[in-house]
Parts: sequence; C-alpha cells; structure tokens
Amino acid sequence: MTTPARYPFNTDEGLDLADAYRAAQHTPGPVRVQLPYGEPAWLVTRHDEARAVLADTRFSRAMDARRDAPRTTPVSPIGLVATDPPDHTRLRRPAARAFTARRAEALRPRVRRIAEDAVRRMTASAAPADLVAHVALPVPITVICELLGVPAQDRDRFRGWSDTVLSTSGAGPQDFLAATAALKTYMGDLLDRRRAEPADDLMTALLRARDEDAPDSRASRDELVELCIALLLGGYETTASQLANFTWVLLTQRPDALPGIASHPGRARAWVEELLRYVPLAASASLPRYAVEDVDVGGVTVRAGEPVLVAIGAADRDALRFPAPDTLDPDRDTAGHLAFGHGIHHCAGAALARVELQEGLGALARLLPGLRLAGEPTWKRAAFLRGPATLPVRW
Repeated sequence: MTTPARYPFNTDEGLDLADAYRAAQHTPGPVRVQLPYGEPAWLVTRHDEARAVLADTRFSRAMDARRDAPRTTPVSPIGLVATDPPDHTRLRRPAARAFTARRAEALRPRVRRIAEDAVRRMTASAAPADLVAHVALPVPITVICELLGVPAQDRDRFRGWSDTVLSTSGAGPQDFLAATAALKTYMGDLLDRRRAEPADDLMTALLRARDEDAPDSRASRDELVELCIALLLGGYETTASQLANFTWVLLTQRPDALPGIASHPGRARAWVEELLRYVPLAASASLPRYAVEDVDVGGVTVRAGEPVLVAIGAADRDALRFPAPDTLDPDRDTAGHLAFGHGIHHCAGAALARVELQEGLGALARLLPGLRLAGEPTWKRAAFLRGPATLPVRW
C-alpha cells in the first residue's frame, strides 16, 4: 500500500480548491491520506462515490468512538454526528419534528428583518466597514438564538465557545474540553428552564417532540443537550462563514450578481444553490465513516474496519457531475449537490440555512446594490470552516 498523502490539502488563505483534489479525482478509486491525528484513511473526491458512501449503511459513524479516528483536532466530535441507527434515528427524531422546512419558511419574514436591520446598522457607520462583524456574524447568531430561545445578552459567549470548539489547531485539548463543558452546562440549564416554563421556541418544540416518543426510545436529557449544542453551532458558524464567503465570491467574480438579485429577487435562490455547490467550505474532509464489512468504492476494496473520508467540496466540483465545475453559473442544474451532506446525516438545519443565505444576499442586494470591496479580506486561521475573518466593504 502506498504511503498516505499528508492531509488536509486546502490552505487557510482564500477559498480555492487545492490542486491535490484534482489529482485525486484523476486517480482510480479513493486515495490514502494521513491527517494530523489518528490512523490513515481513504479519501473520496468524486461525486458519485461520495454520494454512495454517505448513504451506504455498511459504513459506521459510531465506530469513530472505538478507534483512533482520523481528524484535524485532538478530540473527536460529540453527539448526533457520531451515531448510527437505531440511536441516530432516535436522537434525530425530535429535531426532524421541530426543525422543519415549514417552520424555516415561516421564519422568513423575521430573518429578512434581521438581515435588513444588520445592513442598515452597518451603513449607519462610515465606510469602509467590516461585513463579517456587521452582517455575516450577527444575522445567523440572532436567528439561531431567537429560534432556540437563547437570551440576547448571552450571544457573545457562544461565539467564544464556538470558536474554540470548531478550531482545528488554535485550541488545545483542555480548551476544547472546557468550552464543551461550558456549552453543556449552559444549554442544560436553559433546557431545564424551558421544561419548567415552556416558550414559543425550538427548544420547547424539541422537548415536546421528545415527550411524544415512547418512553423506551426517548432522548435523554444529556442527549437533548448535545442535540441543542449541535443545532446552535451548526446553525451559527456554518451560515456565518458562508454568508461572508458568498459575498466575497460574488464581489470578486460576479459583480453583476447583487444588482441582478435586486432587480429579480427570486434569483437569490438559484445563486445560493450554485454558491453552496461552488464554495469548498470545510478546511478538510471530516467525520470518518468506518466500513463494517468489505466494500467496493470506485473499484477499490475498502476493508472492514478501515475509515473513509468524503471530500464534499471536491465532490461538488466533479466535472463528471457538474460540467465546467469551476465556473459560477446560477442557471446550472445543482440538484444533488452535497453541501448539506447526504443520507441519514444530512444537515437537519438545511432549510433554515437556505432561508438565511437567501435573505442575507437579498438584503445586501436591495439595500446596497453598489456594494464593493474596500480592501483585501483577512482569513480565518486554524478553523474548521474556511472564510474571511474580516471583509472590508464600501457602498
């Protein structure tokens, strides 16, 4: 077996897809890689193989806890992302009932107001201004905290915890564990308050959905706490990163896009889907799936007990599925892109993320059709999700 290639391939600077992914896509089957921590893994980079692995029940996420899993951080993720059926089915059920597309669509008017208010606050100060600090960060944190019922005065605390938990090398194991413990304590206390005093929020809806399950299949309090943490971190950090990423990509590559959305608001949906496909958000593939039996992947036999990583950013730039994949084209068929995953671990908050990204770009287009860059961005370092740390703009 060949020596595994050092991984991750992508750099912190910019949003380019590393050339090593292109080389991997022209190599028969998956390639062997070695991450900073854990055992070697197979890396899948082509769309059809990625989709197949994500949906194949012969691959286990739960085995991660029993192995030295390939990872970029000293500690592996917790909660729903590290489970298989039937536990995964049992734990995801409350979220599926409470976190619906209908609920996300009902929130659209509120999300629009939050996005417009953020843009107006930014323009109330002198240009240039940092779009990350004024729009990309506050919009999703406001939305997810309102949805979960997290008090406004506590939102800054979550950014610190989130930055630590999602750091790929900037935080040590003790920092990671301390931030995770703080999140669990806070979320557990809030969940207990919602149990005693129900409110019109997602946390109360999750509790009610849990109570509808049979007693022997209900999520425990600790499991529900971890679910809420996953929704909070996933609902905040990913959308904040992508809102900044999408804006930067459009301003640098398609400056006609925002004026076009201002003239035809419905175009925001097509642009969001194409940008979800186009932008390789993650610094690296993560969440290994272990073969529970020998499985053929792209003509290569993955032996039972071997881990496979799926490079979603590369798979969504696979020319066999998306012709001219490095060209931004909002009119292309983006069906089947993997930005939100696939199979049982498909992102539970995908519908809400779409609403936030559509309304975020829509607010910028309506209120600032002449938006342009006012300098070079700085880029996040040692972060699992790539994107600008600051994005100076003027209008």
